[in-house]
Amino acid sequence: MQKLLIVLLFVSFITTFAFGKNVNAEVDAAATRILPKVIEWRRHLHQYPELSNRETKTAKYVEDHLRRLGLEVRTGIAKTGVVGILKGALPGATVGLRADMDGLPVTERNSLPYASKEKAEYNGQTVGVMHACGHDTHVAMLLGAAEVLSGMKNKIRGTVVFIFQPAEEGAPDGEEGGAQLMVKEGVMDNPKIDAIFGIHINSQTEIGKIKYKSGAMMAAADWFTIRVKGRQTHGAYPWSGVDPVAASAQIINGLQMIVSRQSELTKAPVVITVGKIQGGVRENIIPEELVMAGTIRTLDDAMQKDVHARVKQTAEKIAESMGATATVEIVTKTLVTYNSPELVRQMLPSLEKSVGKGNLMETEWVTGAEDFSYYRLKAPAFFFQVGGMPAGKAPKDAAPHHTPDFIIDDSRLDVGVKAFANLVLDFKLNANTAASSSVVDFADFSGKQISIENCREPNVYESPLQAFKFSSLVKEDLTARLCGKS
Repeated sequence: MQKLLIVLLFVSFITTFAFGKNVNAEVDAAATRILPKVIEWRRHLHQYPELSNRETKTAKYVEDHLRRLGLEVRTGIAKTGVVGILKGALPGATVGLRADMDGLPVTERNSLPYASKEKAEYNGQTVGVMHACGHDTHVAMLLGAAEVLSGMKNKIRGTVVFIFQPAEEGAPDGEEGGAQLMVKEGVMDNPKIDAIFGIHINSQTEIGKIKYKSGAMMAAADWFTIRVKGRQTHGAYPWSGVDPVAASAQIINGLQMIVSRQSELTKAPVVITVGKIQGGVRENIIPEELVMAGTIRTLDDAMQKDVHARVKQTAEKIAESMGATATVEIVTKTLVTYNSPELVRQMLPSLEKSVGKGNLMETEWVTGAEDFSYYRLKAPAFFFQVGGMPAGKAPKDAAPHHTPDFIIDDSRLDVGVKAFANLVLDFKLNANTAASSSVVDFADFSGKQISIENCREPNVYESPLQAFKFSSLVKEDLTARLCGKS
């Protein structure tokens, strides 16, 4: 009897191994076969980009494709979001795959035949619109994965949720949007997603390569506004007033001292950037007020709170020293993008299958930010980069994201298609993966420590300058996970 059991186990192992190899070969063949279509979709989307919360034509393009594949389709989520649901023939977990859809207010500067000529209104200004961060490639790769997986329905264990998200770059002033609104409107709950994966193209990573990082990968993004108030006077007699322009110049220098002289950069990176300054109406009038705005990037909770306090202190004290006053407002836009370590460990072989040995590389911290971080509140998450730089090009010569000269080599978008498909086919929910979504993990990188004693409700995230309360939906979910009620 014991010998028979051993034989049966051996046969089962061999069968499973052969099945896995056949499935991965099928993914490779299918992704290669549809690559020309993926490139075509990407170039169409690139030519006709739309700004955040205005992705109506993009959403219809996605919806039509998903319906042709026979998927269950939901639209109008978080304004223009689209979700496709594919139910596999076998029982199993529910896996989410996410792509963002929005372009940026950037005027494209190249001679590509499919370059964007689109214009739109953005915060009261007429601007060019461009996919200057590669979201067109994300949509195309996820559409490709949907097509590949739809053709392998009989091999899929569980359910796949294809999430096409609007407004990753940030909703217009006065509007909600992006991943936070998708979560709020239940995209992770119906059906309940057990793990979620996301891709970002990278213009300075060579095609055919994937980069990842376990744990904290991308920074939390805070936006700040500093209002410096002086006393208006004639530009010829500055001593008769208080110059907020001069005070602001010193504040900008002071903010950089926080980075270079007050932050422990060997622990984690810190970036403070002033990106916008408004003040004055005429050359010979010193204005009453100047407003500057910018962003703070941190990858460590304690450092984030410390930087918030120092920005406030620096602005107020420098303004005071020059006879002016300064008020500071800081708003958190995204959390740290945190890759669940157990999920990363489990799924790295799937990524290696997608690019081959030697083409899967661990990366350093990234000070860019991603609202993909909000999905992590609901399930283990894994976000990684796919190369979009031509082979042999030096990264320093590749235009960075969010610039007019940004260009992606789309000849290897099959890598993203394969990665998405292999992750779905290989994922198995186990106790370790499920445990990696615990809020204790979350508390390590996003705000005030969340108490789990006696199953109390999660506390409020607090910085010295604001209190950011979790939505009731998120609070209920965190409490349920901690108290074993889910």
